Amino acid sequence: MVIGKGQYLPGWRWSVHALSQIGMPSVRHAGYVESGALVVRAADGLETVVRAGDAFEAGPGHDAWVLGDEPCVALDFAVNPVLSH
Repeated sequence: MVIGKGQYLPGWRWSVHALSQIGMPSVRHAGYVESGALVVRAADGLETVVRAGDAFEAGPGHDAWVLGDEPCVALDFAVNPVLSH
């Protein structure tokens, strides 16, 4: 299990800012929003808003972006593919 904590500034979007650095589609993970808000768009196009205090699960191929003018701080929980084999 890999646990990360990120602070995402207004205007941040996974498909714009993270995809180019990682070079692969988003993977399934769970998260918890500590402050601010995110929109998570599933691969099928369904959009869900997650706000401070919300836990969420995002499937593979999702996109996400900060909602509003406040930074979003979130914890991400994912299985490390290197360690799971």
